[in-house]
Amino acid sequence: MQNEYKLSIITVNYNGLEDTCALIDSIPFNDNMEVIVEDNASKEDEAALISLRYPQVKTIRSNKNLGFAGGNNIGIKAAKGKYLFLINNDTIFKDYNIQPLIDRLESSSTIGMVCPKIRFAWGNNPVQFAGYTPLSKMTVRNQAIGYGEEDKGQYDIPHPTPYAHGAAMLIKREAIEKVGLMPECFFLYYEEFDWSMMFARAGYEIWYEPACTIYHKESQSTGQNSPLRTYYITRNRQLLVKRNWHGLTKYLSYIYIIGLVSTRDILKNMIKGNKNHVKAIYQALCDFANSKFYEYEV
Repeated sequence: MQNEYKLSIITVNYNGLEDTCALIDSIPFNDNMEVIVEDNASKEDEAALISLRYPQVKTIRSNKNLGFAGGNNIGIKAAKGKYLFLINNDTIFKDYNIQPLIDRLESSSTIGMVCPKIRFAWGNNPVQFAGYTPLSKMTVRNQAIGYGEEDKGQYDIPHPTPYAHGAAMLIKREAIEKVGLMPECFFLYYEEFDWSMMFARAGYEIWYEPACTIYHKESQSTGQNSPLRTYYITRNRQLLVKRNWHGLTKYLSYIYIIGLVSTRDILKNMIKGNKNHVKAIYQALCDFANSKFYEYEV
């Protein structure tokens, strides 16, 4: 396929018109790039509103909420760029500078994906992401390097990272053609970890490149402590294990997640009277056990 653009910027919108417009306003358009907004069945036709305000933006409206991966995959299929930048709609650029990310991708044939430094958009803009530590095989937990720290330049050295951050990922089109699209079975949360493992198995490296920074408002659409988030985190940690862990390690991880963590979280939320969270955890466990993967409604 002939690439018509050097860069395609893709974002998924779900009832987030104000955030999406703020992101678009922070992007300086040029002839070598396209911006694609996939509207994931927002209550109002926000794709049409964006098209009216930004005729230079390509909008696609889905009649169904396809989740984070599904929405991005629609954008990927429509994109015509050599490099595809998947970015959350609740982010902004303060100093648009994607070229270092492109340079990092072009520096090696084995680098398939690169992420910028991510800082929070509030307060003194503390660091959210400067790379990841590896996931624990038992707990399926890891750490975002630098999380919550004041940015004093301590994370200004590029380095490989085992996983990409879903808020901002620049990817070679040729790598996606080899690896495949983002797995849609997760719907929300953990899909970028699974995709990163797919890239690694295909022989690609993922890098953190701090010469580019984005600012993230963080979980404006789902909330930091919502039953929706609780459901997907509970279900998808198990799904990640199912798809990527093997042998005894897989079953030990199941025992930890189901027998210890989920039981603890159910009891904790029962004591606090958080019935919706108890229901979300229970439903997540049942749905995973029955291989039901769909959009969860609170």
